[in-house]
Amino acid sequence: MNRLFFLDHSPIDFYFKQTPETFVVEEIPLYEFSGDGEHLILKVRKKNLTTWQMLQSFSEQIGIKIRDIGYAGLKDKNALTYQYISINKKYEDRLKNFSHLNIKIIEIKKHKNKIRTGHLKGNRFFIRLKKVDLLSAKKIENVLKVIQKEGMPNYFGYQRFGVDEKNFLLGKELIKKSKLHKKDKFLINAYQSYLFNLWLSKRVEISKMINSFEKKELKNLLDFPSGIIDELKKQKPFFKLFPGDIASHYPFGKLFEVDDVLSESKRFEKRLISPTGLLPGSKVKRSNGLARDIEKDFDEEIKLFGDRRFAWVFPENIEFIYKEDRAWMEINFFLPKGSYATVLLEEIAHRKIKEKIT
Repeated sequence: MNRLFFLDHSPIDFYFKQTPETFVVEEIPLYEFSGDGEHLILKVRKKNLTTWQMLQSFSEQIGIKIRDIGYAGLKDKNALTYQYISINKKYEDRLKNFSHLNIKIIEIKKHKNKIRTGHLKGNRFFIRLKKVDLLSAKKIENVLKVIQKEGMPNYFGYQRFGVDEKNFLLGKELIKKSKLHKKDKFLINAYQSYLFNLWLSKRVEISKMINSFEKKELKNLLDFPSGIIDELKKQKPFFKLFPGDIASHYPFGKLFEVDDVLSESKRFEKRLISPTGLLPGSKVKRSNGLARDIEKDFDEEIKLFGDRRFAWVFPENIEFIYKEDRAWMEINFFLPKGSYATVLLEEIAHRKIKEKIT
């Protein structure tokens, strides 16, 4: 599934294969753990295992049901990952005998409650790109500097759509089904994500046009009122806010409807808010006005709960170093929860990198 990149550089060549040596993910908790309470918080390092495989190992060795193990999110298999899980402190003695070649307990703390899905601020990434020549290294540096300044579209990565990236097609066939099983919901989630990506790609396309053309040209290209085009042109961020957009305080907070686009665009520029896109479903807030005119083309009547997702995110603490003797570019950065490092890599490369990952 193609996504529209927001930058305009030509493709950059490098080699990337996702392994524990080239892809490291560290989970950043949403809050500090108290050091006291009924639950043990384990910081766990794993490699070449899915989160489910790791949880299964703990389940089998200490005699706990997987559903009783708390975790904040799922982490990649072909990587070295650090994440937090929680178990009741009654299993503390059994943990002393836990052993697994690809799992290590780094530290244990106590806390008052179980970790729940979503209880994380985000993830810190280390990525090593190989076969990077000097010219490509300079290009990568320039792209990273722009992303550091501007942020990036918060697309769902290819991982969301299955090995052949066609799970959304199966999900589309299931949205009218009266009774849904767990796998059905997973496939419908893929279809919701697909619609979000299509909407976001359309909004990126419109933002590109607004940034590239003069007002007179835009009046012929876009069927928007003249006053709206003036407001869109005055906005400094690449991604333009529309009247009726649903935004949220960033990096988390309450949803609200955008009325004064110029005022809210200034807050967006300061990273205080960010616009959101629709994951279609029930009991979810829709946009209004001109924003809804665009959004409705990517909406569906879906029985699952819908949601809204940040359309634009701001990678933080971007650092990079080029090791010319090995032709490696090493990159460190932080992304908020739910954002994909591979989306950032593909924005750099301006091509799909899936074929480079096993």
